[in-house]
Amino acid sequence: MAFDLVLQNILNPPILMFLLGLFAALMRTELDIPQPLPKLFSLYLLIAIGLQGGHKLAKSGITPEVLKILVLAMFMATLVPIYAFFILRLKLDVYNAVAISATYGSISAVTFITAGDFLHKLGESYGGYMVAAMTLMESPAIIIGLIMLSLFAKRENNTPLDWKELLKEAFLNPSVYLLLGTLLVGFVVGEKGWVAVQPVFGDLFRGMLAFFLLDMGIVAGRRLGDIRKVGIFLVAFGILLPIFNALFSILLAKFFGLQKGDAFMYAILCASASYIAVPAAMRMSVPEANPSLYVTMSLAITFPFNISLGIPLYYFFINHLWG
Repeated sequence: MAFDLVLQNILNPPILMFLLGLFAALMRTELDIPQPLPKLFSLYLLIAIGLQGGHKLAKSGITPEVLKILVLAMFMATLVPIYAFFILRLKLDVYNAVAISATYGSISAVTFITAGDFLHKLGESYGGYMVAAMTLMESPAIIIGLIMLSLFAKRENNTPLDWKELLKEAFLNPSVYLLLGTLLVGFVVGEKGWVAVQPVFGDLFRGMLAFFLLDMGIVAGRRLGDIRKVGIFLVAFGILLPIFNALFSILLAKFFGLQKGDAFMYAILCASASYIAVPAAMRMSVPEANPSLYVTMSLAITFPFNISLGIPLYYFFINHLWG
């Protein structure tokens, strides 16, 4: 069963496009996606997932079940960067431990989108409120990471953190803003509004995802050479921590009675790592940290693992528990 899921996931066109881009970079071909198309693909996917989520949230309504999921999402987004920090401190200085733990405490919207496509191919669904959960999980890791920095690091110049700028970066970075905004738009316009935009943000979704993952494959392939910089400890961390986070979140989801599709997407969120929003915040707020560590780990190790093997692995455990 597990092998069948892995095979089905890998034979998914968007995943094959990612692998195509990955091998293109490894073979040193001249294949490239010219700017600003990658940014356009990112904006499209964020808008599409936000609108779809708002539409589904409008249909389901804000119920105690929805609030329970949002609380669980915030709980993991707060907890993960704390224990990740102390694990990383076994080998790293405070600055790099903060940056990496914040990266793994946040989420990857593209991993979430890819997992949703995987679930759709299996004929299963998840609640639109999971998009709201994803949005809420973007920012807390940045705050927690910098709290850990202020507690454990002694800056040479003793300059206090600019909390106003920090909060602005955490809650108003472009990806969070766009997800929240389109989620609200989808919720307000309801079914009629979704029908009007569905040909663009529904029918074209998988094709645009394939384009985006082709570009991500090229970018990840070009960073694979940097893996030797992170060392075996961080390579293991980039694979084992997402698996642990996923299993822990699956147990939480089972204990609190989440539906199967919601539990799967919750596990995906907890297992993913940010490679856009949090690295941007860390570069601004923790310049002492080495970007080649946290960016390479999230983009060249955890992201490829999750979308190729992690997604079917987490689904296998959920399918076993939920039946």
